[in-house]
Amino acid sequence: MSIVVIKAGGKQHVVESGKTITIEKISGQPGDRVSFDTLLHADGDTVQIGMPALDAKTTATIASQGRGDKVLVVKYKAKTRYRRRVGHRQPFTKITVAS
Repeated sequence: MSIVVIKAGGKQHVVESGKTITIEKISGQPGDRVSFDTLLHADGDTVQIGMPALDAKTTATIASQGRGDKVLVVKYKAKTRYRRRVGHRQPFTKITVAS
């Protein structure tokens, strides 16, 4: 069993081969293959740390594209009748890690 840390969308994610994770939205259709920089690779015996990244790439397949749950932002100022309510749904991509 090997664990890999990848960089995707400005964030770092701990992944394993065959697992599905949710990351920030990337362009592509479901079924497309994408690759990510590998920052760390650890198996049962050794740990390789990149400075800043290893030479190896981690490949994955886009499983789906979607939007997250709605988050409501409410602004209110007392004594001025000022009220604003805005909703936001963050887009995301689900990927399945191949290797």
